[in-house]
Amino acid sequence: MSASPAIAHMRRRRLEIWLPLVILALDQLTKALVRGMLPLHDSVTIVPGLVDFTHVRNTGAAFGFLNAVDFPFKTTLLTAVATTGLIGVAWYSASLAHQQLVARIGLALIVGGAAGNLLDRIFVGSVVDFVDVYWRTHHFWAFNVADSAITIGVAVMILDMIGVGSNVSKTA
Repeated sequence: MSASPAIAHMRRRRLEIWLPLVILALDQLTKALVRGMLPLHDSVTIVPGLVDFTHVRNTGAAFGFLNAVDFPFKTTLLTAVATTGLIGVAWYSASLAHQQLVARIGLALIVGGAAGNLLDRIFVGSVVDFVDVYWRTHHFWAFNVADSAITIGVAVMILDMIGVGSNVSKTA
């Protein structure tokens, strides 16, 4: 007896279910550890002169955009935008063919990361960031596991779109 079409579809889409859940769990676990063990704005050196764990809160959008700006319903607006984006990416991901593995991996990473940061916005009111990469006086924006997953997912999607690793010739 064969599985129902719905179950067969779910088996083909395991990646889109499990990878975002793993990213979400890892992201939330690391943020809980940071909140529980590192007071806000305190730092612990991981690699001297290069990487610290610094507990910061991002009340803005990506890369701290709008972090220093305050306006009514800011958290609500950013949460709504993030929710809409997450739904759109998940919907697009569900439309991909099973054979589009690289794109499915990229989108699964993006969905997991977006969900992790969205949960922070909903339950904490801001996103917990803690990886502080720097060189001398130059600091990159602090980030977290969710941000890393989104960034890697976008890079994977770009590589897929330009055909890196594709065995199919683009010239005919």
